[in-house]
Amino acid sequence: MTTISKDAQQSSYPPIAPPDFNAHQPKTVRLYPLSNYTFGTKETQPEEDPSVLARLKRLEEHYDAYGMRRTCEGILVCHDHNHPHVLMLQIANAFFKLPGDYLPHDADEIEGFKIRLNERLAPSGNQFSNDGNEGEWEIGETLAQWWRPNFETFMYPFIPPHVSRPKECKKLYFIQLPNSKVLSVPKNMKLLAVPLFELYDNAQRYGPQLSAIPHLLSRYNFEFVDENGKVSAVTPGGNPNEGSVPRTKVLAGGDEPNGAQQDSKME
Repeated sequence: MTTISKDAQQSSYPPIAPPDFNAHQPKTVRLYPLSNYTFGTKETQPEEDPSVLARLKRLEEHYDAYGMRRTCEGILVCHDHNHPHVLMLQIANAFFKLPGDYLPHDADEIEGFKIRLNERLAPSGNQFSNDGNEGEWEIGETLAQWWRPNFETFMYPFIPPHVSRPKECKKLYFIQLPNSKVLSVPKNMKLLAVPLFELYDNAQRYGPQLSAIPHLLSRYNFEFVDENGKVSAVTPGGNPNEGSVPRTKVLAGGDEPNGAQQDSKME
């Protein structure tokens, strides 16, 4: 196996600039440092279902009454040491999930999603409305749709050919975080910042939906803003701070210190 030396990867010589390679590229996304955000905890939010079986039973009842269930989750991205990190929840040290949840059957998609995000991440005691205050969320593009063809745990990024009535559709949206924000997580959950390289090709730990996020974000170029508000690196070419290695961080909730988490996956 050929090994690329550190000197070859981080040469002191300037790179050779290729011709422009940005045709049909989405707009560049600006990411702010993890240190810009404030994290806290709020009252416990017990899970609605004591088991996976109970959750699927409730899904079946929803389908019988209202048809396909709509679920919305957000991909919230910031950076640490010039590497993108995704904010996600770990519930009861059992599984990982993105902020969001299923919508009430009669809710507007985007407004209902914002309410779900506030339930999970808004500081307690604050009243949020959609009038531009700090409770507002900038809901971006739909990055993926996952379909549940039956009352089972399996979901697919397509509708199988033999399925005409899927039981649930889960949409993942890109959410542009502002340069600062206060986020609070229920005490029975943990809020994590997980680097993209930890998610990539790691379905064994995170499940197929979360491990696909690096693929979904690969369409964007990033600008990494430092704590002084200046762009410190761009994609490609920015180097992490010397001697630092990005890793998963527990931002709020739970009792374990920052570091390794228990193996688990999202269903």
